[in-house]
Amino acid sequence: MRTSTNDTIGPGDVIQVAVYEVGTALFGSSSSAMSAASSSSGNGLLGAAQPSPIPLLGVDGNGNVQVPFVGQINVAGMTASQAAQAIQSRLKQKSAAPQVMVRIATDIANSVMVYGGVRRPSRIPLTPNREHILDVIALAGGQEHASQTQNQVQNQMDEDYMVRLTRNGRVTEVPLKVVEDDPSQNIVMQPGDRVQLTYEPRTFTSFGASEHVNQIQFPTPILTMTDAISLIGGPSDARADPNAVYLFRFEHTDVLQRMGISVDTSAPTAPVVYQIDMMNPSNYFLAQKFIMRDRDLIYVANAASNKFYKFFSLISTVIAPGIAAAWIVR
Repeated sequence: MRTSTNDTIGPGDVIQVAVYEVGTALFGSSSSAMSAASSSSGNGLLGAAQPSPIPLLGVDGNGNVQVPFVGQINVAGMTASQAAQAIQSRLKQKSAAPQVMVRIATDIANSVMVYGGVRRPSRIPLTPNREHILDVIALAGGQEHASQTQNQVQNQMDEDYMVRLTRNGRVTEVPLKVVEDDPSQNIVMQPGDRVQLTYEPRTFTSFGASEHVNQIQFPTPILTMTDAISLIGGPSDARADPNAVYLFRFEHTDVLQRMGISVDTSAPTAPVVYQIDMMNPSNYFLAQKFIMRDRDLIYVANAASNKFYKFFSLISTVIAPGIAAAWIVR
């Protein structure tokens, strides 16, 4: 397949045609041309050449354009210079030494649509410079940097954006950070591409005997397990078992195989549970090197003694009204 040069005319484009003539002009005033020729101190023919006042011409759905004194001509797939030559060849029998220049005034065929989480969703014209995917995102203003969430302004990082490319009926999605870090992913745009930038914040969830049971958004590009445990307030002193902090994750099967765990190789991921003992100081260093991923789940188990406190609370709830009534009677 021939590589697109992004400089051809297509349906929907608007072109500007300028015709320069000498002597009797088809498109201009003959009297003004002769006056210009007589007043010129140099070559009279060059002095009489005047640009034509042809209005902008739209290319229809079939790639045709209607040019005065030329008629209908198909310019689809032509470059501006090729279209100028085609128009000029038809004018040679009607005008003396015509010269034609064509410029694409509105480029629709050689453009891409960029929308979603960008500052200026728009149609971006491509040029022979062959823009890449990061180029068109930048031309659309780049990603939005702030959003209003729960009345607090949250920073939006490149790691939280996904780039979705639609080309020839196929859809591909990749994180924006991957495109920025890997030049091979920063592919060249083709006419008709659609680029959508979506904001999908990375989050992790906490359950169990922690100070905060919630879904929490990553506040930094890289979040360690130590950071995550601190965000949830750590294990609750009254209820938690610090020896039993668990992380649930769907791990890649190749990682599990390197760990010596038998997994189904036909599946891309497999569920795995990691345990950390917060009573062991060396585990703090391990947690600082353990990187959190999107959709991870942290569970802090309840302490064994907490069962007694739950039972005691239940008994207190039952007998407390009776004790209060006896005290009132006294």
